[in-house]
This record gives sequence, C-alpha cells and structure tokens, in this order.
Amino acid sequence: MASSSSYNSPCAACKFLRRKCMPGCIFAPYFPPEEPQKFANVHKIFGASNVTKLLNELLPHQREDAVNSLAYEAEARVRDPVYGCVGAISFLQRQVQRLQKELDAANADLIRFACNEIPNAGVNQVVQPNLGARPRALDQYHTSSSSTSGYYNQHLPAFPMAYSLPWNENSSGNNINEGGGDANI
Repeated sequence: MASSSSYNSPCAACKFLRRKCMPGCIFAPYFPPEEPQKFANVHKIFGASNVTKLLNELLPHQREDAVNSLAYEAEARVRDPVYGCVGAISFLQRQVQRLQKELDAANADLIRFACNEIPNAGVNQVVQPNLGARPRALDQYHTSSSSTSGYYNQHLPAFPMAYSLPWNENSSGNNINEGGGDANI
C-alpha cells in the first residue's frame, strides 16, 4: 500500500488523535512524533480542543512558550493531581527560605567570629574599618555594577565595624579559601 502523505511521520498530536496530519497542522511544530507523551499529558489535562483554541488565539511567536508551559503544567498535574506545579513551586520556595536562614546563621557566625578577634588587636590599638570588605564566599551575591547593589550589601549589619574582618581581601595570610587562619584560636 502506498503512503497516503508525503510527510515522514504525523505529529504526536495527530498520531494520538488518530487523524491525518495536514500541512497546516497547528500541533506539528510543537508536538514532534518523537515526544508522544508530551501531547498525551497535555490532552489528558487540557483537552485537544482547548489547546487548539488557545494556540489559534495566540500570535505565532508566542505559541512555543505556551505549549512548553502547558506541557510543564500537564506533566506536573499527572505527577501530582492535587497541587500540580504549585506543589513544586512551594517546595522550592521553602527550600529557598531554609537556605536563606542557613546563610543568615552563617553570616551571624562570621560576625561573631570577627567580634571574638577584637581582644587580640590590643587595648590601645585601633584597627581602621574597611567598610568595602565582604567575605569572598559571598562574592556571588555581589554585582559589580554598583557598590550598593547585591544581596550582601543590602543586608549589611546596622552597626559600623571598628575592625578589619579576617576575610578582608587586603589581609595577609588569612585566606579562608585556603583554610588558613590564626593558630591561636
């Protein structure tokens, strides 16, 4: 029997719906034959008719993003029928909050460590503050576009520090990235 069309293979949507894939098929660019489960999930959650209406209402350059969003939500709904992608978002938000608390605790420990170093500077000696100093481990939160931008600079302690921090880039021999530090501790 001769092939009824000159196309290699119908798109996943037409194959799933058991219909002939026409040249102007709205699903063909977004549901390739190699990804049948993508359309199956979208169809199960949203329905082919609703997806067709949605894609027809969108501009062509918006359709790919819409299909990717529908596919993501459909897969999330298949995995978690109650919460869908909201469950994943909530999980990630809780994880960010937990990591933020860990970061705040680590910063508090660093400040506490730095405060314990003050008696070693001597009673009569005043150490000049280096207000631009920040831990090298926190460089990823600092943007070079402005000295007042970035996470760390927005969350500086409310009190001025009257000493140089041990991780100051100008300090000699105390590189926290090399595991160095005072042997007196």
